[in-house]
Amino acid sequence: MQTSSIHGMWSSRLAFILAATGSAVGLGNIWRFPYITSENGGGAFVLIYLLCILAVGLPIMFSEIVIGRRGRMSPINSIRELSDDAKATRAWMGLGFLGVIAGFIILSFYSVVAGWTLHYGFAYLKELVGMGAPITDPGETFENLLASAGELTFWHGLFMLMTVGVVAFGVEKGLERAVTILMPLLFVLLLILLGYGMNTGSFQEAVGFLFRPDWSQVSGPMIVTAMGQAFFTLSLGMCAIMTYGAYLPSDVNIPKVGTTVAISDTVVALIAGLAIFPIVISFGIDPGSGGAGLIFTSLPLAFSEMPFGIAYGMAFFLLLSVAAWTSAISLMEPATAYLVEATDLSRKAAALCVAAFAWMLGLATVFSFNIWSEVSIGGKSIMDALDYVAADVMLPIGGLLTALFAGWVLSKKITREELDEKMPDWAFNAWLWLTRIVTPALILVVLASLLGIL
Repeated sequence: MQTSSIHGMWSSRLAFILAATGSAVGLGNIWRFPYITSENGGGAFVLIYLLCILAVGLPIMFSEIVIGRRGRMSPINSIRELSDDAKATRAWMGLGFLGVIAGFIILSFYSVVAGWTLHYGFAYLKELVGMGAPITDPGETFENLLASAGELTFWHGLFMLMTVGVVAFGVEKGLERAVTILMPLLFVLLLILLGYGMNTGSFQEAVGFLFRPDWSQVSGPMIVTAMGQAFFTLSLGMCAIMTYGAYLPSDVNIPKVGTTVAISDTVVALIAGLAIFPIVISFGIDPGSGGAGLIFTSLPLAFSEMPFGIAYGMAFFLLLSVAAWTSAISLMEPATAYLVEATDLSRKAAALCVAAFAWMLGLATVFSFNIWSEVSIGGKSIMDALDYVAADVMLPIGGLLTALFAGWVLSKKITREELDEKMPDWAFNAWLWLTRIVTPALILVVLASLLGIL
């Protein structure tokens, strides 16, 4: 059993929590969770979502951290070593490759979307200092951005440089230093925006909109949506948490830190909803226009009319950029760690290689909005096809295999040692039962629904 990783170690329990929470908190938390909560029964959805976190999210998160900390290497090599120790087939390494490749694909198009947030943040900064024109027609502004391959490529490249600039410096000087600055900044920005939302006059209405339980909406599809959100929101299935787990000190309690990350991720999503929806409601914007429609076209219209709207807009898109940045760092890390182990490349060279190839693949997403807009793959645009393959297919399969590997391949002795030797028998057996039986079954339901089988 190794006690440290060649890539470095988190200096504390808090560093891991900040890094893992940064991985989990991304663009989807800021816009997707509040939107689907309001559309799926409010408080009823939140309750079912929390139950799904317990049944699906936490068992897989614990499993990823256990595998990573026990192996102390990249996901691919950790799984190889643990498979050898368990005298299991090395075919399980496919789980590591699947997660690393899925994260790489997601990084390629995620960087493009994150570039949009940089573009808007810079636009509001210029307006704030009197050097730029106000955004008077957000819809046209967004369309012009998507139509410009050159501008999209620039912001995509800048965001990728920001990401590799952190990963190249390693765990302590790169990842940990970044998250200890960026995550507190994210929380401060959220609280500032929440404070503004509380003074719009529509805060109570927003609270009701988000949390008033509508039990009539509880249905099979709604429960599948909650399970899917619980799975995807925690960055599971792409080996990011497994990689971060490899850098976790041996004396840190996995159930405690894993639960803290899950709670923090949920709290950020709920606060984001309470910050955004009072403004949405105050200005008569359709809350149903979730995703890019709400963030890049509807909200800027409200910012242009509200007091201190320019400063709010800049802070809001800075928040989105920080959330995207911390997630992208975790997407780049698994592939970088593997390249360092598998080749003679230095840490900086490996990170630059991953960034360069991800940037080049990201150009396909850039062009899918303009010069390749007519190209379709299975009836989907290039970006939608990449998103479907990586997020809708590869991640659930990765989560399923992670649960099976941790539950059935690793010995009870290993999992008990890693989770907590002092854990009560009933708690360990509950985790084992969930990981072996319940979680895989629920993931199969989510996967079948996403593939259109159910």
